[in-house]
This record gives sequence, C-alpha cells and structure tokens, in this order.
Amino acid sequence: MSLELSNLRPAKGSKHSDNFRRGRGHGSGNGKTAGKGHKGQKARSGAPRPGFEGGQMPLYRRIPKRGFTCPNSKEIVAINLGVLDEKFEEGAVVDVNALIESGIVKNPKDGVKILGNGEITKKLTVKANAFSASAKEKIEAIGGTAEVM
Repeated sequence: MSLELSNLRPAKGSKHSDNFRRGRGHGSGNGKTAGKGHKGQKARSGAPRPGFEGGQMPLYRRIPKRGFTCPNSKEIVAINLGVLDEKFEEGAVVDVNALIESGIVKNPKDGVKILGNGEITKKLTVKANAFSASAKEKIEAIGGTAEVM
C-alpha cells in the first residue's frame, strides 16, 4: 500500500481514546503526575492556552491578514454539453440525480450550471440550476428542453 493523502492514518498504537482516566493511582499506569512530568508551568493548573508564546507576539498575530471571504458566495459545478452528449441516451431526462448516478458530478455543492462547450446531437430534457445562453440555445435547437430548477 503506497502512502498517499487519501489513505493517511496515524501510526499503530499512537492514538488513545479520550475517555482515559488520568491520575487514578500507580496501577492504572498513569498515576502520580498523570502524564504531566515533574513541576513546571505545563504541570500546573492554569497552564497557558494553546498558541500562547510566553508573552511574545504569537504567530497567529504576527502573520498579516489578507483577503476577504464572501459569506454569500455559491460554489457552482460547471458541466459542458459535450459531456452530456457522451453519457446520456436520446430522450433522457438529465437532472442532478442523473448526473450523480452517471458519475459526471460527485458533489453538486450549491448548484449545477450547464455550459455550451461541445456539441449536442441527442434530444435531451435537461434540468439544472442555471444554463449559459449558448447551452440553452444548442439544447433547444436540437429539439430538447432546458428547464431551470
């Protein structure tokens, strides 16, 4: 098995469950200092929060803030007409579910838009969230219908 992003997992034995009871005596294997070592700031209650650098300006404040993320933006999946022509039979109804079943779309996100790139030779009923002007023109020219959902 090769090491790829899709199959990364922690090393065997490195993960512990969160319901581990610390500081419950020597027999538990984690008594006395309860895994905190001896003395020092990190052994005491009130240890600093994650990201605290002892009063030095922390990394998350040293790095400049750039850009803006629009909270109202939508992620639209674009599909070309040529792909629909390859995958669907004459007279088929093409909607989001049909696109997922055929493997054209994996995750429709906020919507599907049909673009006019490529040629269409089959009469299809296409139902999508949006169409480009050229896509709508090509679908209707061949005798199909373009319905906005």
